[in-house]
Amino acid sequence: MNTIQCTDVVKKFGEYTALDHVSIEVPEGRIFGLLGPNGAGKTTLIRIINQITVPDEGTILFNGRPLKRDDVYAIGYLPEERGLYKKMKVGEQALYLARLKGLSTAQATAELKKWFDKFGLDSWWNKKVEELSKGMAQKVQFITTVLHRPKFLILDEPFSGFDPVNVQLIRDEILRLKSEGTTIMLSTHNMESVETLCDNIALINKSRLVITGGVDNIRREHGRSQYEVIYRAEAPAAIESQVCTIASDEPFKEARRMVLDVVKGSPSSEVLSDLLKAGIDISGFRELIPSMNDIFISLVKGE
Repeated sequence: MNTIQCTDVVKKFGEYTALDHVSIEVPEGRIFGLLGPNGAGKTTLIRIINQITVPDEGTILFNGRPLKRDDVYAIGYLPEERGLYKKMKVGEQALYLARLKGLSTAQATAELKKWFDKFGLDSWWNKKVEELSKGMAQKVQFITTVLHRPKFLILDEPFSGFDPVNVQLIRDEILRLKSEGTTIMLSTHNMESVETLCDNIALINKSRLVITGGVDNIRREHGRSQYEVIYRAEAPAAIESQVCTIASDEPFKEARRMVLDVVKGSPSSEVLSDLLKAGIDISGFRELIPSMNDIFISLVKGE
């Protein structure tokens, strides 16, 4: 089942088309990457799902039925634009945001105490928001986004401004939430996070959907069917093969690195067999699969 299904969504602002018949499906219980360059239309789509604005055309289904106003209570949204009331106390601010999501004061206080302890914020409860560092303020906003245990969570650049330790902390929480059944939409320019976290992605460019599908499938589909071979030798090797040709061969540390162009669909065992028949002393062998960063750049440039 899909948690969110957008079909032929169109949104215009005057003469400008922000979304041009965009259709995506966000599978239940998965992490879905919403990708695209700045100005592509990602934030507009997120705001439509959050009912901050409405589409001019198209339909949005939430858990298989038309999206309705009360669904906002089942959604958590961490926008890219951070914002807390600077003069409020941290605990007071967090309670206020939790109450907006339907929690009672007692429920919110109990949950917030647990989260503040987990994120090392317990000593900041009675201090003003303006005293928080940028990273600590972002921790508070992350906590208030997930506090009401939403079934669907939208995170827009959740790692921005965090040091590596806190990036790992947030990643671990995202994976924990997924393991508990939360469906997550992750909008980010960090392609490493896409590869390590996302199950599926959609790439929007210039208001249109460019590609959507499983991360592993997309990476393989955009590969050039190449293999890397690290081998021990003083000079370039030669091979005779019906399934591969040498694309490059160069020194690599104290060995050599060969890249093979392989006929699509050829089994790796046949490639490896031809290398061994040529007497090549192999120390490393792997298929070269393009990174999401390479694919992102290629698709956005229209290559």
